[in-house]
Amino acid sequence: MERKHTESTVRRVRKIRSKILRRRDTHRICVHKTPRHIYAQLIAPGGGKTLAAASTVGKSFTKSGDKKVAAKKVGEELAKKAKKCGVNSVAFDRSGFKYHGRIKSLADGMRDNGIKF
Repeated sequence: MERKHTESTVRRVRKIRSKILRRRDTHRICVHKTPRHIYAQLIAPGGGKTLAAASTVGKSFTKSGDKKVAAKKVGEELAKKAKKCGVNSVAFDRSGFKYHGRIKSLADGMRDNGIKF
């Protein structure tokens, strides 16, 4: 099923992406969520290479029922992978999702592990 873009979603996407484009020399964290899972990846400044990725689909995640806790674990896992790549500061691309719930939990998990936005 394809995600429908409302006017407010499109406006959020444009606003977020315009801020990220101003910081072209910064790595980017791109987030996508579905009703069941959440995915995040660390993208190089040019946009051509994914350096690290984490999601709730892997074997390391068990079905605990609380999606916010799982999102925080994804953020922590991606932060650890980013540290191994030598990345400490990133731009957070929410892909038009509102900054609350699972998106906020993922960001908090990354901040708790030393990644700056």
